[in-house]
Amino acid sequence: MAYLGNPGRTVEVLQKYNFSFQKKFGQNFLIDEHILEKIVDSACITKDDCVLEIGPGIGTMTQYLAERAGSVIAVEIDKALIPVLADTLSEYDNVTVLNEDILKVDIPALVREKNNNRPIKVVANLPYYITTPIVMGLFESHVPLDSITIMVQKEVAERMQVGPGTKDYGALSLAVAYYSKAEVVTIVSPNCFIPKPNVASAVIRLQVHREPPVKVKNEGFLFDVIRASFRQRRKTLVNGLSNAPELKVTKEEVVQALLAMDKPETVRGETFTLEEFARLSDILWKE
Repeated sequence: MAYLGNPGRTVEVLQKYNFSFQKKFGQNFLIDEHILEKIVDSACITKDDCVLEIGPGIGTMTQYLAERAGSVIAVEIDKALIPVLADTLSEYDNVTVLNEDILKVDIPALVREKNNNRPIKVVANLPYYITTPIVMGLFESHVPLDSITIMVQKEVAERMQVGPGTKDYGALSLAVAYYSKAEVVTIVSPNCFIPKPNVASAVIRLQVHREPPVKVKNEGFLFDVIRASFRQRRKTLVNGLSNAPELKVTKEEVVQALLAMDKPETVRGETFTLEEFARLSDILWKE
């Protein structure tokens, strides 16, 4: 069977099914075999692996994954693509296609059912508008994960791996650092997609930590503190945290916590490392 990873085959399939792109689903299909191979290679997939693919589209990357993995679960929101996938993946008996919204899927239950709760690998060409909720959802629901290898907007990839004091540093950077080790695999030109997106993309691999690099009394509270710190970037930590209703901390308590850390009252969240946020959240946490 001919692979779909080139413009000619992709157009052929789209015309056969009279498919029209849905802007609301952020559909940009990959048409570069070199990039497809790079993604699948960097995900280090073997026959022992169960792979979750988010947004398979017409099955371009799914074919590559199915040949390398033990099994693939492909979650596609667009019901118009389900008959296309039934056709393009007909030769593979190790692929399960689910017509679902990934943000509503109970992924931990899926992993229990399909992979006996063993860690899965996530590989996806993600719709840009839901990249952050998908990544955060995977991390925060504590799905058994080995790695996440995804195509995202280039600036989001940059945000995932920057450190304190940079303009892109924020809650996403800290969450990625807490849960994984990030590495940008390659930058991808808009020309590698149909239709062409307006921005460059990047493939980033997140190797999930067995144990987080910092220990905290309450992980949920740590991330509440982090989110409140960046909600209004120009605010000092004292104002940002004391104005966040979910934290239930007073201005005085934040000032005292910063004092205990030898930090001035004027300090902002964008200067804090993950370790410093961990310490701050432990000082502020009330059982």
